[in-house]
Amino acid sequence: QVRVVESGGGLVQPGGSLKLSCAASGSISVVYDMGWYRQAPNLRELVATITNSGETTYAESMKERFTISRDNAKNTVYLQMNNLKPEDTDVYYCRARIRVFPNIRDYWGQGTRVTVSS
Repeated sequence: QVRVVESGGGLVQPGGSLKLSCAASGSISVVYDMGWYRQAPNLRELVATITNSGETTYAESMKERFTISRDNAKNTVYLQMNNLKPEDTDVYYCRARIRVFPNIRDYWGQGTRVTVSS
């Protein structure tokens, strides 16, 4: 059984920073790419992804303010969010593509809420 658990959300003022974490655990053979998404109305949109070799992709609107990183030894991915804006308020979800022998599939966390407000 695999668990993907996010943490680090909360309330922050505009211009502030937060760092989200997401850890995968369980009967894992390999963790491939990991990513962060957020739940816009009627759409789960990409924030950033990172491969297990460290290659990253970002949504264009967030690449200047957000940084994704990972610790492969801990099967953990992070999202450093700086200069947060009210429009960044959302539930942020972690996705991990995981091999649980012999299958490979995406696992999602339950989400962590980020609220940017004064």
